[in-house]
Amino acid sequence: MRQGLTQRDSDTVKAGRDDLRQDAVMQQVFQMCNTLLQRDSESRKRKLAIRRYKVVPLSQRSGVLEWCSGTVPIGEYLVNAEDGAHKRYRPGDYSSLQCQRKMMDVQRGRFEDKYQVFLDISEHFRPVFRYFCMEKFLDPAVWFERRLAYTRSVATSSIVGYIVGLGDRHVQNILIDEDTAELVHIDLGVAFEQGKILPTPETVPFRLTRDIVDGMGITGVEGVFRRCCEKTMEVMRSSQDALLTIVEVLLYDPLFDWTMNPLKALYLQQDEAELNATLPEDPECNRNSCNDTQSFNKVAERVLLRLQEKLKGVEEGTVLNAEGQVNLLIQQAMDPKNLSKLFPGWKAWV
Repeated sequence: MRQGLTQRDSDTVKAGRDDLRQDAVMQQVFQMCNTLLQRDSESRKRKLAIRRYKVVPLSQRSGVLEWCSGTVPIGEYLVNAEDGAHKRYRPGDYSSLQCQRKMMDVQRGRFEDKYQVFLDISEHFRPVFRYFCMEKFLDPAVWFERRLAYTRSVATSSIVGYIVGLGDRHVQNILIDEDTAELVHIDLGVAFEQGKILPTPETVPFRLTRDIVDGMGITGVEGVFRRCCEKTMEVMRSSQDALLTIVEVLLYDPLFDWTMNPLKALYLQQDEAELNATLPEDPECNRNSCNDTQSFNKVAERVLLRLQEKLKGVEEGTVLNAEGQVNLLIQQAMDPKNLSKLFPGWKAWV
């Protein structure tokens, strides 16, 4: 459960350090993307869409969220201390806590040390997400349909998430619907590639760890996943004018602050004990106090320029077609060298 949440029937009241206006803005972007996907006959046939939830901000520090009924964080299913799938199906493997401690021990060390430790963890922490659909859907036809829905959901949310630069995709920020097997992304406070300027920068375009891939079945990222990624990318690229227009409006909206600041970064990448000792009771750090208007506008211009490049297929200085762009992103997301550089709390081994 997210910090500061209390359930009230189908809705949730949240009061804390997060600004829910960011979540509301991202839901608007997701709605636009869903509309574009619905208009395309091939993506409509594949039922490509992003699961959304309602967000009503009440102030900078509070708001009401729709309760995502029937969902569970993937981290809760996979590595829950009591009965997580890894503990049940791989009792002889490292525990997730052991893996996190190993990565924390080399967090400030050389890249080579991080990489070697991550490879060792990967060898002793094997994926088990395939068992989710096997446990929940005993009928073979339903199991196949739900696994297909899961794969399509991962593909769509990955590509759209990459386009809008959605970060902080750790295992508690991704829910899975226990009835449809679709993913629901929550806590959307890190967007427009702000994850790249965290103290430990995010090095992957989206979460495509071994457990995520394991849930897709024997074909992994090939077949359904790759084709759905390509189709989503094609639709986004063909609709770049509409996407750029809505994002530009949101980036310059004076009512919310999407930029990363030191307190927000500290909040994301510090454990709870350190956090409580470091942060003030009500950290106020907004566009006016932390950035002057001129520097903010320059950041917004860079974000728009990068978004435009993504929608034109410009990656690492090269223009790629949709298939080539998707292939590069999949490689980057699964590269153990990139995963080993991530903040340990992201749990790149899960």
